[in-house]
Amino acid sequence: MALTITKLCTACDACLHVCPNDAVVEDKPYYFIEAEKCTECLSEYAEPQCAAICPIECAIVNELDEPLNPPGSLTGIPLELLPEQRFHVAF
Repeated sequence: MALTITKLCTACDACLHVCPNDAVVEDKPYYFIEAEKCTECLSEYAEPQCAAICPIECAIVNELDEPLNPPGSLTGIPLELLPEQRFHVAF
């Protein structure tokens, strides 16, 4: 199991220092997660720390490509009020 950082990442550094396994790696234009180091924080925390601190919706996905912070989850904006093009971003 491993999480993935998508192209929506802004390289804001929020997740870089909270990963207990140092699995988040700084890269350009966005960061990535080293799969062999990522445990999804299962033994240490109730939720993955990278996703818990990430300020960007859909920037971190699980192995099924499901965003841990889906559209509307961080802003509280109901999905029906979000612009339609928001859902067509390639991960």
